[in-house]
Amino acid sequence: MLTINKITSASPIDYAAEELKKYLRMMMPECGDIKIAYNPLAADGFRLGLMQDFGLDVSDAEEPELDDILYIDCDEKGGIIAGDNPRSVLLAVYEYLRQNGCRWLFPGVDGEYIPMQDIKPVKYRHKPSCRYRGWCNEGAEFQQCMMETIDFVPKVGMNVYMLEFKVPKTYYESYYNHRYNTELRPPEPISDRQVLAWKRQCECEIAKRGLQFHDIGHGFTCDPFGIDSTDAWGAVSDDVSEEIRPYLAMIDGKRGLYRSRALTTQFCMSNQKARDIVSDYVVSYARNHENADYLHVWLADDVNNHCECPECQRKTPSDYYVILLNEIDAKLEKAGLSTRIVFISYVDTMWAPLTETIKNPKRFTLLFAPISRSYAYSMPDGREKNKLEPYKRNKNEFPKDLGESFDYLDEWRKSWHGANVAYEYHFCNQQYYDLGGIFHASLINEDVKVYKKNGVNGIIEDGSQRVFFPTGLSFYTYARTLFDTSLSFEEIKKEYFSCAFGEDWRLFSDYLERLTNALPFSYFARSEAAKRECAYVDADMVGKIESVKEITKAGRELIRSHYNSDYRVRTVSVRLLEHHADFCELVCDWMAEKARGENEKAGELLDKLRLHMGKKEPEIQLYLDHSMCISTLIHAQRLEAKSTEFSTY
Repeated sequence: MLTINKITSASPIDYAAEELKKYLRMMMPECGDIKIAYNPLAADGFRLGLMQDFGLDVSDAEEPELDDILYIDCDEKGGIIAGDNPRSVLLAVYEYLRQNGCRWLFPGVDGEYIPMQDIKPVKYRHKPSCRYRGWCNEGAEFQQCMMETIDFVPKVGMNVYMLEFKVPKTYYESYYNHRYNTELRPPEPISDRQVLAWKRQCECEIAKRGLQFHDIGHGFTCDPFGIDSTDAWGAVSDDVSEEIRPYLAMIDGKRGLYRSRALTTQFCMSNQKARDIVSDYVVSYARNHENADYLHVWLADDVNNHCECPECQRKTPSDYYVILLNEIDAKLEKAGLSTRIVFISYVDTMWAPLTETIKNPKRFTLLFAPISRSYAYSMPDGREKNKLEPYKRNKNEFPKDLGESFDYLDEWRKSWHGANVAYEYHFCNQQYYDLGGIFHASLINEDVKVYKKNGVNGIIEDGSQRVFFPTGLSFYTYARTLFDTSLSFEEIKKEYFSCAFGEDWRLFSDYLERLTNALPFSYFARSEAAKRECAYVDADMVGKIESVKEITKAGRELIRSHYNSDYRVRTVSVRLLEHHADFCELVCDWMAEKARGENEKAGELLDKLRLHMGKKEPEIQLYLDHSMCISTLIHAQRLEAKSTEFSTY
């Protein structure tokens, strides 16, 4: 009989023991019960604990609390499964199971591939390539989905989960109000209190697994002044009290809400009293939320929206931002709080400070967020540095690709020598521009390696929690590459597809690759780059787009011949492709008319797509974010040259 002995007592290790027991019993259903005990002196069975408990070397962890090391030394009867921190023990358990053939391809029980076989010996030690391997909530989210994605994160070797906003109601509302699908699913209004309760539930699930919890982001430029950020980018009244008006950014000679929105409004950062209000608010929040390992203190969203008063024009926004951060640090120190603070290089703060520097780099991490970059390519080797334009208050143009974005980061790193992590947008809308998902996944593999090579120690993805349509290859590639940057895209693709589709996996890979090539990302995502009307008119593309239907016709034969499997994950993976074939054919009809220049007819076909996929939403909602997908396609349909309004969602 197998036994599991916990050498150390900690919530993530307790959970790791339960997970090990569950999956061992699934793999070996006749192995009998598996006893779990707390036994620091155990010398046999599975022994779960910290590497330090076993006298194992952890000197390659710069900060053991943050840097994961996984250690496994097991035979058929058990052995040591350890990590340098409690979270790493859980990660090591999943890695032990992975090396015994288990795979988690997408969230939920239907995403599990658990072979029925005896366990084999495993000897393994690995420090993941990147310190920060994370996911941030975005898109249209519902609570079942959130529970399953948090559960999924450590199973694929990730260690960070971020919950954006004090109350992330805007994301939940997009789902529960069934945006773009109200004809078929009546809205289900939710309250602020319900969303806040759900956020706390998410925090508890994050803590149970020992994941790094990153909190908030935007909101610190409005909430401290009593302007509620709960409605995020939603328009609110332009009326603000005369008491707080002096603290708001002056634009075109007026102080008030920028674009009538709380979240897009900067404050007057040269105003000492305004900075005191913000820094006091940050400290108060940190004191009341000590479970937040990292508190993200960002400025307002939107671009070219900083205060134009004479005092603010004496320094760049980044200089005033650093002054604010130093004031926050001093107050946190005085309060005895060890909360780590994340500051962001994003739109206007892509420009590095000219005179100010962070005084206590140990508290801070720089978040590099190149939101304006192109996703049509990664960063080529041997890039030449660009000549950077100086900061021009509220008249800036932003970097167009990853290489140029890194030039701005290099300027920051002349004075910043602390920790860096990227905030990326691969899963905000880019996934919808690649029908087969192959190009998108390969780009992510390349991007992760580029970031690591250029001194950025990981990524937090800002995007939907439902990015597994037609497959979960892109997200799986993201997680595996962060964990081990030596892995090639072909290695990861083979691992994923062979589990998802079985011995004929190459046929499915070839099918999806043909779809990727028929409607290339560089064309489909043209609206993101062209920023002009009629961006898609291209007679040469019509025939190529219409070939999608020939590809899906052959694909449907492949789907029918593999419709059922002994493994649930394969049945689900194949049947998702059936829904996806419908999606591709509807996209083909719509985009062919766009290419012909028949925009009005194209609009009618896009609405047909919206309604058809809306009917399928209850069945495939764990895999496809209908709201975010349709929002992206509508953006492409309605593109106009005069539209310059910034939007992250």
